[in-house]
Amino acid sequence: MKLGIYDILIICAYLASTVVIGLVLKKRAQRSKNSYMLGGNELPWYLLGLSNASGMFDISGTVWLVTVLFVYGVKSIWLPWLWPIFNQIFLMVFLSMWLRRSNVTTGAEWIGTRFGFKKSAKLSHIIVVVFALIMGLGYLTYGFIGLGKFVMIFIPWEFTSQYIPFDVPLEYVPHFYGIIFTCFAIFYSLLGGMMSIVWADVIQYLIMAISSILIAALAMMALSENQLIVPDGWASPIFGWNLDLDWNGIISEVNVKIREDGFSLFSILFMMMVFKGVLVSLAGPAPTYDMQKILSTKSEREAALMSGSVSLILMPIRYLMIAGFAVLGLLYYDKLNLMVAGRLDFEQILPSAINEFIPVGFLGLLLAGLLAAFMSTFAGTLNATQAYIVNDIYLKYINPEADNVKIKSINYIAGLIMVAISIVFGFFAKDVNDVLQWIVGGLYGSYVAANMLKWYWWRFNGNGFFFGMVGGLVPALTFRFIFDGVLDLYTFPLMLLISVIACMVGTYLAPPVNDDVLKAFYKNVRPWGFWKPIHDKVVAEDPDFKANKNFKMDMFNVAIGIIWQTALVILPIYLVLMEVVPFIVTLLITLITSYILKKTWYDRLPTDKPHLAE
Repeated sequence: MKLGIYDILIICAYLASTVVIGLVLKKRAQRSKNSYMLGGNELPWYLLGLSNASGMFDISGTVWLVTVLFVYGVKSIWLPWLWPIFNQIFLMVFLSMWLRRSNVTTGAEWIGTRFGFKKSAKLSHIIVVVFALIMGLGYLTYGFIGLGKFVMIFIPWEFTSQYIPFDVPLEYVPHFYGIIFTCFAIFYSLLGGMMSIVWADVIQYLIMAISSILIAALAMMALSENQLIVPDGWASPIFGWNLDLDWNGIISEVNVKIREDGFSLFSILFMMMVFKGVLVSLAGPAPTYDMQKILSTKSEREAALMSGSVSLILMPIRYLMIAGFAVLGLLYYDKLNLMVAGRLDFEQILPSAINEFIPVGFLGLLLAGLLAAFMSTFAGTLNATQAYIVNDIYLKYINPEADNVKIKSINYIAGLIMVAISIVFGFFAKDVNDVLQWIVGGLYGSYVAANMLKWYWWRFNGNGFFFGMVGGLVPALTFRFIFDGVLDLYTFPLMLLISVIACMVGTYLAPPVNDDVLKAFYKNVRPWGFWKPIHDKVVAEDPDFKANKNFKMDMFNVAIGIIWQTALVILPIYLVLMEVVPFIVTLLITLITSYILKKTWYDRLPTDKPHLAE
């Protein structure tokens, strides 16, 4: 075990700080349901943006991104579009403001503002809660596995097993470590709610920023003394019909990894990512911690600023670390230990590089930051799932009159149950990429049709929403078994078709939503789209009402914003690689797009007063 006494002390100090945060903010969080779930809508947008970025700076995602940069080079910048990461641009430009105007606590509660409260709306409410809980369990499982695989590199099982009175099979050692460190995230998340999560995230981000800069510097120093041997085209983001990266004679095993990933036909993959990504982004945020951060902002302006700040806060710092570790891994590949349970595992590049190249003392700081990254994601997801269980199940159907003491107890119980189930699920997942592909290819795909139509089409009703969500969820949960070995992304069109048909059948089997509900929603949220019949009725009552005519400007800003965000990803990679000309070109693109967004987006944001949630 490479950890020294200073490393251990730094890690312990961080873990102790999370406990203190939870205890200090406990009373403040227990003032009300709103204080616990949304921080009382008192937190400024930049802290929520930093917290949201920290939540996305997770171990499992970082492990995967280091792996794909190592394997695919600069072309790997497109692979996070699987999520898609550019959904933050759609949120920044218009969707965060639309969502925040509704003044609700969760995405399921939002359903009432769009579909009313009749039977079909209740079915829609229930299916959103089910989706949110499944999505939450997916993310908790994803983070849980990533943390365990990460920790086992630094605390070898040979050392730990001496103090454990029972045997743990080697393939389940990551799960054992995951359980241990999960306990700290549970503690401060359950006690302090959203407020403690945000402040813990601030500490985590500061640690990770320092670590990322130092790792990038180490990689650049190593690169200045050694030649980086990679295939032709590795350092370029441009690709053709095929990937055309040949690792033979360099690291031949990487070719096997590329075949297993199913990314060789890169143009088809890219087109599928864009097609699915735009639809997912137009559908709005999934009911996870990202949505909860938007609902926690003070106003629609701050919601937009929060979402916009995430890319700026997250991408440059995170990719300094990712590029640094990928370069160190390539330069010193022969020194890395990538064998797990007798097989080569490229997801071990990040933890193995840390173990091999990071000096004692600094290692503790980095490990504390990466542990914090796990706990940030885990705690944010846990807070979101708790909100759905408490607000949308317990308070809605079981005990609507519950006092704060009762709500506090149910929050604790709900959180513990979700963690326990996610741990059980973790034992059935193969690896980080396996869970990631299921989340982004399956669950996100099931969400698209129903959640797009709810924003942009007045005739869509609660019945259609319920049918559409079921029509998406069933394929999401079964296609992995029906199409064994097929990348989830490639089954998305069939899933979308089934879901769209279900939406249409459900919609026309029931009458439209009540006019009063639709008019209230349209006046408050002010979406663009196919709302003319409702717009005419609103104008008949209020001649001064103006329709939202920002569609063209919003789409222009989305296009510029995606270019801006992509440049923020490429910039730190070329900095670490010390590619001067590509770096300067990317910097110019970043500055030009920033200026355009200043004029066409930032200067046009509303200057409204805060909308405090009830």
